[in-house]
Amino acid sequence: MTKTNDKIRLIALTGLFTALVYVLTAFLHIPTIKGYVHIGDGAIFLAASVLPTPYAVFAGAVGAALSDGFSGYLIWVPATVIIKAATALLFTSKHRKIICTRNLISILPALAICVGGYGLYSGLVIYHSLAAGFADAAANAVQTLTSAIVYVSVGLSLDKTGAAKRIKAR
Repeated sequence: MTKTNDKIRLIALTGLFTALVYVLTAFLHIPTIKGYVHIGDGAIFLAASVLPTPYAVFAGAVGAALSDGFSGYLIWVPATVIIKAATALLFTSKHRKIICTRNLISILPALAICVGGYGLYSGLVIYHSLAAGFADAAANAVQTLTSAIVYVSVGLSLDKTGAAKRIKAR
């Protein structure tokens, strides 16, 4: 493949992952008092395990922010962009497989960033009370852990079938 074809393929994969994050966040969610719980983070983890870092950051931040914006949760967009970008930075696409030790370990700091980030943001910006901000900590933890289960399941399947080698950006 030529360098131009590789770039086009990378941009197309980034667009697909951005759309996947958006769909899994916006349409497969359970509303809560403060927002909603979804499995879109699983797509962010997967994007960050397949795409080079800047592309994964874009897919995660933009896909999730679009979901917040189009779902009527505009107040959350600034936090979402930062939290999902930071989450994508934790994973690596440099390993031969999607599910490697580093990516498995990255789930724990991703959990901390999601729970801590949204708790701080809602506590400081929305409710002006950290106690109120962290009232949804359990829902945010469930969201991240459910997304992790989806990510590991899909990642192992892609690794086992050899599809990961064909999907991973070069």
